[in-house]
Amino acid sequence: MSRVTAAGTLVLVLCAGAAQAEPVVYTWTGFGVNVTGSSRCPSYKMTINVAVDGESVKGLFQQEGRAERKFETTLGKNGAIKTVAMVSGGGMMDVIGQIKEGDSRIKLDGYCIFEGELTKK
Repeated sequence: MSRVTAAGTLVLVLCAGAAQAEPVVYTWTGFGVNVTGSSRCPSYKMTINVAVDGESVKGLFQQEGRAERKFETTLGKNGAIKTVAMVSGGGMMDVIGQIKEGDSRIKLDGYCIFEGELTKK
């Protein structure tokens, strides 16, 4: 391979790598709302981080003082997200939301409800 061809190939590879978009990361921190049978939710502080890379959505959430939990899904019609995430004791949280320019929201619904507007990091 000639030096010109090798150099051209290297430039193409570097440009292709630079052209890849970084994931867009959103966050929300707030307190819970009680569901039937709960009374302490307003004292539970939750942080939710959501990374969107094309159609792929990966999220992390952590209630203060508890283990971090994960969820993954893909963007649906009009930026909708919907999946479930496992929490301790075999419980599940419904993850519902929307990732849309100017209107991104998230809701974790399970032992408490954690809901709010996502902001870009």
